[in-house]
Amino acid sequence: MIDLALDFAFGCIGLALVMCTWRLIKGPEAPDRVLALDTLYVNVVALVILLGMRLQTALLFEAALLIALLGFAGTVALSRYLSRGDVIE
Repeated sequence: MIDLALDFAFGCIGLALVMCTWRLIKGPEAPDRVLALDTLYVNVVALVILLGMRLQTALLFEAALLIALLGFAGTVALSRYLSRGDVIE
């Protein structure tokens, strides 16, 4: 049963990745693209966690934590750049 649930979750996350990539490419304004990139990071973290569950390894959970950390830092940097014009004050 868990294999079926994981397959369904992989499909849903894959669909979400495709839709976020479409918004990243086609977004009408820069803030839309930043939000799409942030959502892509969240979806990639979910995908890596699901893969860690499928392969039953704890190493991928640490990788998911690193991806989430880098995604947060990247989103903050892009948001500051768009709002102020620079990243570092």
